Amino acid sequence: MPKPAPPKYRTTNWSEYNAALKRRGSLEIWFDPGMAWLAAANSRPGRPQQFSDSAIELCLTLKVLFGLALRQVTGLVASVLKLAGLDWPVPDYTTLCRRQKTLAVTFGGRPSSGGLHLLVDSTGIKMTGEGEWKTRKHGASCRRQWRKVHLGIDAETMDIRAIEITTNEVGDAPVLPDLLAQIPPNERIAAVGADGAYDTRKCHAAIAERHAEAVIPVRRNGQPWKEDGPGVDVRNEALRAIKRLGRKIWKKWSGYHRRSLVETKMHCFKLLGPRVASRTLDRQTTELKVRAKVLNRFSQIGTPTTIRVV
Repeated sequence: MPKPAPPKYRTTNWSEYNAALKRRGSLEIWFDPGMAWLAAANSRPGRPQQFSDSAIELCLTLKVLFGLALRQVTGLVASVLKLAGLDWPVPDYTTLCRRQKTLAVTFGGRPSSGGLHLLVDSTGIKMTGEGEWKTRKHGASCRRQWRKVHLGIDAETMDIRAIEITTNEVGDAPVLPDLLAQIPPNERIAAVGADGAYDTRKCHAAIAERHAEAVIPVRRNGQPWKEDGPGVDVRNEALRAIKRLGRKIWKKWSGYHRRSLVETKMHCFKLLGPRVASRTLDRQTTELKVRAKVLNRFSQIGTPTTIRVV
């Protein structure tokens, strides 16, 4: 039996999406001449900060966008301020490095209008080690290390709503409760979609506590859970449906294939750089959260609307 032809899609808002793609390259969406550049005075002991969090975040955002080192970022920001006719001081690279350690980044995901359909997955961002070509051609001459990025995105808006950064020794399932905790308690979560790695009691319990539907396939060797607890009935019902209908039909019936959207967001995440430039975990966390904020800003500027034609 021949394999069916893959479906084809057409973008219905191409002119608006094309304008949004061009606007992503404008510095005007990141730099506001009316922003609070200098830090407000406070009564805390010690030397006061000269630059506001917004100024530091702008410098780190330009660093992520253009893949620059900290010294080059200071030169870029100085030129932007000069072209804008502003005589503001520019933070040096040591100030950026120090403030990056404790900077709180809010990545600005839009709240869902109805119930939130949260899609969860993780990927690795390289920290140290050679590139893939050198490793395949000549082998690895030193140990390669990664940081693990756990993302939760809104299936409707494609905004990143939750993010956690861990070492590569941490599994996927233990991080899910922390991702759900980043969603405001007053926002309803309709469903949580994830792969079979999240088929654990703690994950199902965390989803049930938010009164959400768990769209998680049971593992290949999964057995019914006999003990009562939050989320157990939903998980056992999914297991019965998979055994009766088959895994392929269950995935189509439950809407599991929407989880591919988070894979697409992972690809966009890595397009901003295949590796993380910072060396410590807290600075790496700030750098990767800035990436998430950049991607959310791109989504808010404009996204394609597609329909299936074949």
